[in-house]
Amino acid sequence: KAAFINFISDEEWKSIEPVSSWFGPSSFLMSSMSALFKLSMWIRHGHSYLTENLGIPVWGSYAVFGLATLFLGMILGLVS
Repeated sequence: KAAFINFISDEEWKSIEPVSSWFGPSSFLMSSMSALFKLSMWIRHGHSYLTENLGIPVWGSYAVFGLATLFLGMILGLVS
């Protein structure tokens, strides 16, 4: 706590360079990272639902997500 108060009162914060716009919270990079994190949380919840609520074994859940990935890749390959 004391170090933070000294940091503010001694104005040491003025010597720190601001974050570049590339790494800013609203940049494309950070928006993409946020989207990937949300996707990973959706996959985690889907896996939990399949294994805990439906009683599918873990390997079955992996197979479902693997087949979904292959199917989506095929669809995207045909579209582009």
